[in-house]
Amino acid sequence: MRIYIESTIPSYVVARPARDLLQAARQQLTRDWWDLRRDKHELYTSQVVLDEIAFGEKAMAQLRLDLLQSIPLLRATGEAEGFAGKILASGLLPATADRDAAHIALASAYELDILLSWNCRHIANAALQARLRKLADASGFTLPVICTPEELMESDHEQND
Repeated sequence: MRIYIESTIPSYVVARPARDLLQAARQQLTRDWWDLRRDKHELYTSQVVLDEIAFGEKAMAQLRLDLLQSIPLLRATGEAEGFAGKILASGLLPATADRDAAHIALASAYELDILLSWNCRHIANAALQARLRKLADASGFTLPVICTPEELMESDHEQND
């Protein structure tokens, strides 16, 4: 499958272990997916992601950037920028979530199969996906499946049985 890697994925892969058990479990699931499953897919990311993961502690930012250095970048297009604008104008995401809208728009414009994210507020949110799908359809795009590494791990596992 062709997968868009959103900013939270490299962040979880290289993060120091969290004290919160749920967060620590998500980090480990992400590392497991990265180590065991990513090679089975075509991965893509964007300059938006690189800009986001470059912030923060310098050493950790460099680890995140290094992790994605060999992954092809999807270039911003007028189509993607226009769709991101429609997402924001629709009110489905707040105006401050312009980068999240860009991730969704890029993955849609490039017709990727999956957008992989732990951003469950604005991206991997089942309550938003039906409305985003309708907006994408009306705009001439197909919304990719939006999921977390945990959901993709289960899917990969089922395919191997």
